[in-house]
Amino acid sequence: MTTLAVAFRLALLGLCSLVLVPLQMLALRLGWSATLHVLPVWFHRALLKIFNVRVIERGTPPGRAATIVVSNHVSWLDIPVIGSLHPLSFIAKSEIEGWPVVGSMARLQRSVFIDRQRRKATAEVNDTLAHRLVKGEVIVLFAEGTTGDGNRLLPFRSSLVGAAQTALMHDSVERVLLQPLAITYTHRLGLPVTRRDRPFIAWYGDMELAPHLKMFIRGIPLDVVVTWGEPMPFNGSRKQATAFAEAEVRRALRAA
Repeated sequence: MTTLAVAFRLALLGLCSLVLVPLQMLALRLGWSATLHVLPVWFHRALLKIFNVRVIERGTPPGRAATIVVSNHVSWLDIPVIGSLHPLSFIAKSEIEGWPVVGSMARLQRSVFIDRQRRKATAEVNDTLAHRLVKGEVIVLFAEGTTGDGNRLLPFRSSLVGAAQTALMHDSVERVLLQPLAITYTHRLGLPVTRRDRPFIAWYGDMELAPHLKMFIRGIPLDVVVTWGEPMPFNGSRKQATAFAEAEVRRALRAA
């Protein structure tokens, strides 16, 4: 029964991909801005529904203003969780672009890739993000710089928040908002998540992705709380803004 259920879920995911992925590719090629922002949201919602992931949203998501969302990072699953709630893009490590399937999906999501081995990479990414922000887009920054185990919050990095500063130099941008976001995986199989459950959810360190995906496709019910913090207008200080976001995310994680 479990094998049949997994096969059924994968078939449903394949069907959704056959419909939505070509449409997204066409939207990107032809510049259909409204469509290319909405289709990823539909895809992520279908993915989570198929594999029994329930998202509980708290707070107010970003509006139409240029916004950098500053979030913690627990798992690859964070991408569809956040992506199911609001049209947005992500900042991702450059190596992800070359990954099978995942890299293609990241490009379809219009992710901004950064090569951390190059000294000029941060400045180039900031320029790219600034152009996106000028258009009023929402960009998600996983400020820890990597995934954590879900038990603690790693220090937030301030370097990429410089995109807000670059965007403010543009004449058409009056302000850029920084909005904290906390992702908390709270229940598995209807029971509160404990430290023992974290390896089934969090993907970090040297963990292999294939076994992690194998656990996911079994469709074990999982609850995740997403808490939007109050947005703060960027005032020019990257360190101050990053410290504010980290404190807000830490507070929301404790509450969840």
